[in-house]
Amino acid sequence: MESAPAPPSGERRRDAAATRRRLLEAARDLFAERGYEGATVRSIAERAGANQALLFRYFGSKQGLLTEVLAQGGLEQLRATPPEELFETALRSMLTRSAAGGAGDRSLEVYLRSIGRGDEAAGTLRELGEEYQSVLAGLSGTEDGALRADLAMAWLLGIGLMRTVVAREPLAGADPDDVCRLVLGTLRHLWPAPAE
Repeated sequence: MESAPAPPSGERRRDAAATRRRLLEAARDLFAERGYEGATVRSIAERAGANQALLFRYFGSKQGLLTEVLAQGGLEQLRATPPEELFETALRSMLTRSAAGGAGDRSLEVYLRSIGRGDEAAGTLRELGEEYQSVLAGLSGTEDGALRADLAMAWLLGIGLMRTVVAREPLAGADPDDVCRLVLGTLRHLWPAPAE
């Protein structure tokens, strides 16, 4: 009895790419819902409809998967956004995703639910925070630019915590445009307009 012929290599690659994408999506959602420690390799693989061994083949480890999830969201956003638009872009992304209940960029949720919850993820999360801080610090042109950037990030993370993790009203249900208007109006004091 003859066995079925192996699919052409292009089909295998498409399947591998689809499986890899499903694993990333499942990890992104579970890290955002449960945090790094609460999202097990087994639960990620089950949600993706994949074997756990494939997770390790494609990402090496759970930490490698977290790094890839953050690279797709937070680091990609960081690198693709002009510095003067970074805070607003991150804020709007978090506000609109949580308002719509969609599955878009969940980097802030992953960060909030995972930071401080395990040494394995700490380095990746710290690196992301430091990169955002570095970009934001350059906006003020002042000696205390790093402090100003940390204050802005603390506010962003606090808003994310109260809106998406704690779900405290009225912030949890507030219109994203209203929140942005209030926050960005106040935030402009941290980054004075450059001298003409």
